[in-house]
Amino acid sequence: MENKIKDLRQQLFNFEHSKNFNKNDFFVSESNFYAYSLLLSWPKWEKKIINIHGERYSGKTHLIEIFLKKNKGLIIDIKKFENYDLDELRFNENIIIENISDEIDESLFYSFIDTIDKYNKFLILTSNKSLNDFNFKLEDLKSRLKNCLFAEIQKPDDILIQALITKNLADYQITIDSKLIDFISKRITRSFTKIREFICTIDEISLKKKKSINMKIIKEILEDKLENI
Repeated sequence: MENKIKDLRQQLFNFEHSKNFNKNDFFVSESNFYAYSLLLSWPKWEKKIINIHGERYSGKTHLIEIFLKKNKGLIIDIKKFENYDLDELRFNENIIIENISDEIDESLFYSFIDTIDKYNKFLILTSNKSLNDFNFKLEDLKSRLKNCLFAEIQKPDDILIQALITKNLADYQITIDSKLIDFISKRITRSFTKIREFICTIDEISLKKKKSINMKIIKEILEDKLENI
């Protein structure tokens, strides 16, 4: 793990100079290390079903993209879930359903899991919270989901916060002083969603309002006092 953190620090150093990242960049830290290493360890999993869960913008989809670069798999659109032919599952080694929510049809979901088990396939489920925390009514479904392997992407740690801010600013082609990045990293809410919202706000101010980003603006965004901007 220490080597992973050292690698990340080196990545941050490089990014601060190049300011160019591609969409495949993924930062490994203590927050996401287990989920990341679990996907890379396929097929040596203890169980056939895994649940990668974490808040919105925590990198679940990015992890799936990394997984599919190394392994074959089928992503099933949750919006078309009810229309999917279950017999088609036998042709794919890995089945992936992203963004599971409370609105999913429980009976169909159970049949889906049961079919995958019958064909001895792997199933990767992503969600904003653990599937054990869902308020499912179907007892058979709840029982089956308890046998999942759970991997939580935890709230971002300090080094991941700095990496995300640095990367996203570069993605938006926004340049600010490194001291401001340090200031933001130490004060922003420890949340992937809040970091995303913060970057989008900076982008709006920078592009639409034609304002340079300085300490005054940073403080007002962090304190949610945008009426003065």
